[in-house]
Amino acid sequence: MSDEPIVWIVAILEVITALGIAAYWATWFRLPHDEEWLPDGYIDHEAPFVYTDTLLAVVLVAAAILQVTDAGPGSAAALSTAPARPLGESLALFAAGMLAFLGILDLAYFARTGMFEKAHEGLVNAGVVTGTLTMSVILLVRFL
Repeated sequence: MSDEPIVWIVAILEVITALGIAAYWATWFRLPHDEEWLPDGYIDHEAPFVYTDTLLAVVLVAAAILQVTDAGPGSAAALSTAPARPLGESLALFAAGMLAFLGILDLAYFARTGMFEKAHEGLVNAGVVTGTLTMSVILLVRFL
């Protein structure tokens, strides 16, 4: 187990992000999405992202677990994908890429369809994009 506070902080942020993704989809599938202002095809556009987001959440949790349990580069406990890079760090970078892609895609879609307007749940949508991109940057800064 790691005794470095930064390792635990990043791992906790990864788990919180994964839980946020799960909460988003648990809520999203329970809502009717019948607002007049929603763009045509909104449900067909959004629903398939549950698969990528589920994979992302699993990767985030796996990365967090491996980061706090990896003994470090070069040790027998470190599962390495490259010299001096434990698997937990590699998974975190994979998740960072997924977060960046999904965040930029949401940013473009929400901007194009007017979903950042206050009357169109703009604060929630801005929060989703900001949180997604912020977590991507945190992982990139930490592990690159």
